[in-house]
Amino acid sequence: VQLQASGGGLVQAGGSLRLSCSASGITFNIYTMGWYRQAPGKQRELVAAITSAGSTDYVDSVKGRFTISRDNDKNTVDLQMNSLKPEDTAVYYCKAHFLQLAYWGQGTQVTVSS
Repeated sequence: VQLQASGGGLVQAGGSLRLSCSASGITFNIYTMGWYRQAPGKQRELVAAITSAGSTDYVDSVKGRFTISRDNDKNTVDLQMNSLKPEDTAVYYCKAHFLQLAYWGQGTQVTVSS
């Protein structure tokens, strides 16, 4: 199983970034996919998730700014991040979850300068 995240970088406050996670080795369309983030000195938190049926959920701090989407044909899950704030700075991870199975990708750094 491999989850490959990409798209991180450095952006000014108010800017946008799009993260993408490509999955292989799993039956992608049955998995709930999520994006998590971990800032220095803080616990990892769920940012956004999308179920196999396409239902989405977001942490309150990103609602209205971030959008999660998935493409079951390409086995990818994206996170469109708009109106970025310095407090969004973190390492972002994608996760695939189905019942007791969970797989993590490597992180991608997002840095938002003020």
